Amino acid sequence: MSKPNPLQTLMDTPLDPLPEKWLNKERQELAEMARALDAESPDKYWQWASEQFRWMTPWKTLREGDFPDFKFFSGGYMNAADNCVDRHAENPKLANKAAIIWEGEPLDESRQLTYLELRDEVSRCANALKSLGVEKGDVVALYMQNLPEAFVVAHACNRIGAIHTILFSGFPADAIVSRLETAEPKVIVIADKSYRRGKDVNLLSTWREAKGDCPSVQNTLVFDRSGEQPELVDGEVDYRTLLDAQSHECACVPMEANEASFLVFTSGTTSKPKGVVHSVAGFMMGAWANVFWQLGADPGDVCWCATDVGWLTFPIQSLVGGLAAGTTQVCYEGSPDYPSNERFYQIAEKYKVKKIITAPTLIRMLRTFGDDLAAKYPLPELEVMSVQGEPLDAGSYHWAREKLGPGVPVVNAYGQTETGSTWTYPIAGVDTTKAGSCGSPVPGYRGIIVDDEGKEVPVGVRGHFVLTYPLPSMARTIWKDHDRYIESYFSQLPGTYWCSDEGVKDADGHIWVLGRSDDVINVAGHRLSTVEIETAITSHPKVNDAAVMGVTDDIKGLVPIAFVNLAAGSDETLIAGELKARVQEALGGIARLEAVYVTTALPKTRTGKTVRRLLIEIVEQGDTNSDTSSLEDLSTLEACRQATRI
Repeated sequence: MSKPNPLQTLMDTPLDPLPEKWLNKERQELAEMARALDAESPDKYWQWASEQFRWMTPWKTLREGDFPDFKFFSGGYMNAADNCVDRHAENPKLANKAAIIWEGEPLDESRQLTYLELRDEVSRCANALKSLGVEKGDVVALYMQNLPEAFVVAHACNRIGAIHTILFSGFPADAIVSRLETAEPKVIVIADKSYRRGKDVNLLSTWREAKGDCPSVQNTLVFDRSGEQPELVDGEVDYRTLLDAQSHECACVPMEANEASFLVFTSGTTSKPKGVVHSVAGFMMGAWANVFWQLGADPGDVCWCATDVGWLTFPIQSLVGGLAAGTTQVCYEGSPDYPSNERFYQIAEKYKVKKIITAPTLIRMLRTFGDDLAAKYPLPELEVMSVQGEPLDAGSYHWAREKLGPGVPVVNAYGQTETGSTWTYPIAGVDTTKAGSCGSPVPGYRGIIVDDEGKEVPVGVRGHFVLTYPLPSMARTIWKDHDRYIESYFSQLPGTYWCSDEGVKDADGHIWVLGRSDDVINVAGHRLSTVEIETAITSHPKVNDAAVMGVTDDIKGLVPIAFVNLAAGSDETLIAGELKARVQEALGGIARLEAVYVTTALPKTRTGKTVRRLLIEIVEQGDTNSDTSSLEDLSTLEACRQATRI
C-alpha cells in the first residue's frame, strides 16, 4: 500500500477559519471594494491604488504596452522620498511619531527617528551626495547592515533622483566586485563594521580589498558604526561630518513614474548576477499594497521586518512599503537569537510590535527554542505574523498559530525579486488560511499555472507559474542588458512573465509553491545560484566535476550541498573542507555548504545535463523514486548513493 502524498493531504485539509477577534471589518469592506474593481479590470484597481499617493504631476495614461515592455502611470511625476517621508512629516498625527526604531545587536544601543527627524536627515544626506557630485541618474551603492542610515541614504537617493543599490553586508570582496562592476556607482556609502552573533565584521577592510576593481567609485562615505573613528584614506569621507555641514532643506526632484529607482542584484541560472531595475511609482505602489493587505498595517502601527536590508523583502515591507504606509519600522541590526534565544521575543515585547514580516526560517528557529520560551513572552500586541521568500511547512504554520503571541494569524505570501511584491496570499484580517498554502492572487494580479507547453493545468496538477498581466511593481529591465531581461523572463512563453517556479492550485483556489524550476535555491530567504557555488567549487584544481543543489533543512528551509568528482589520489576529507571554505569565502556565510559528497560519477542525461532532482532524492530519501529514463548511465546513481553512506 502506497503512502499518502503529504502535499495532497495538506491541500485536502479544510480551510482554517479566521477567529472573530482577528477579523477586521473595515479592511473586509476595503477588500470587497478592491476585489470588485479588480474583477472589472486590474487597471481599475491600480487606479485606486495610485490615488493613495501624492503626485507632483497627475499621470495621463494608466497602462501602456504589454510584456515585456510596458509602462504604468505614464506622464505622472512623483518622488518616493516625498511619499515615504515628507508627506508624513507634514501630517500632525504622524510627524512626531517614530518612523524608525533601531536596536543594535549590542544590548545597550538603540536610536529612534521621528518622521520629522527622518526628513531632515534625508535632506542633509541628499545635499551631502550632491556635494560629492551625485546627480540624477547616477548610481549610489550601500554596503551596510540594518541601520537607520540605510533608510536615510536610500531616500536621499530617491530625493535627488539617484539610483541606489544595496549590497548584503555579508558579501566578501569578490561578490561586491561582481555586482559593482555592472552597476558602476559613483559613490558608495558603507558602515565601518557590522555586528553578528557577537562578532564584529570589518566592512571597511572588505571594501578596500574590492575597491581597486571598482574604478567608477569616486568617493566612499564611511559611517562610523563602531565608534572607533577609523582612519580614513584618500577618497574616503566621514559620513557624520559631511552631513552635519549640510542644510536640512532639499527639494524633492520630480521623477516620471517609470524612471529607474533602484537596482537589486539577483542570482540567475548563469554565474553573472543580474541587476534588476525597479521603477519609481510602480515599486512603491506594490510595496505599499503588500504592507496594507499582507500585514493589514495602518498608519502608526509598529511593524518589524525581521530580515536583512540586503534582501528585497526589507525594501518592500519596511524601507519603502512600510514608510509609504506611515508605520513605525523596527530595525534590528543583529541575529534574533543573540545573545540568547530570548532576543526576538524581547524586541517584540519591548517595542509592542503589532505586525511581523520575516522568512519561514525564523518561525522554525523559534519553534526549536521551545513552547516554554514562547509562553514566557505572550506578546499581547502582536496581530499578524507574515512570512515569504521560501515555502512554509505545515508544522511551523500550526506552531505559530497556536504558540506565538496570542495565537496570531499566519499570512504566507509568494512573490519574487523581479515582481517587486508578493502577489498571492490571504489578506490579513479578511481571508481564511490553510497550512502551507499562499492563499489566492490578490487584487491587481493575474497568475496561472501552466504545463511545459504553456497550457493552463487543472486543479491539483503541478506546473509552472506565469503572470499574464503586467504589474506596476515588476522589474522593467536588467541594468545595461535589456536583451537578457527579455530572454530571462519572457522568452519561455511569449505574452507572459515566466516565474521559473513550480506550483499547484487546490480545490479551494489556494496556491502552493513547490520550488524553483531552474537551478536557483532559497536559503533562509536568500536566493543563491547553484552556478555561482559550482563555479567556486570547480575552480579548485582537484575538482573534476560538481553539482550543487538545495536539500530540506528543518531551520533554513533549504541548504546547499554538493556532489563532487575529484582527481585520482585526492585526499577527500581535506578537499571537502577546502571546498566549504572556498564557497564561504567567495559568496559569504549564507552559501556555506552543509555537506560535500565525493562520488566517482554524477548522473547525467545523454546531452550532458546533471539530473539534480535525483541527487536530492538520494540525500533526502536514501534512494530515487522518480523517472530515470533520461540517464546515460544508471550505475552513476549507485555511486552517489554510496557517497552519502560514507
